[in-house]
Amino acid sequence: MPDIEALIKTIVEPLIDNPKEFSVDIVETEDFIEYHLNLQPDDIGRVIGRKGRVVRAIRTIIYSIRQRGSKRARIVIADGDSE
Repeated sequence: MPDIEALIKTIVEPLIDNPKEFSVDIVETEDFIEYHLNLQPDDIGRVIGRKGRVVRAIRTIIYSIRQRGSKRARIVIADGDSE
């Protein structure tokens, strides 16, 4: 199984100012494997990008990776203060 968490970290860490504050939580639901990106509020805009272009590109890469079983990957962006 591909290490999607490591791929997400490789893509996102160069984009943000606080890479040490960045983490990925994996939540498995009935239909999805969700990757929750915990970011500082200042870094959220950098990951989303103008008109959502950066996060759309990240999602395209992650969604194209074939998962075992019928579950699909999903990326959820949350700031570090909300949890």
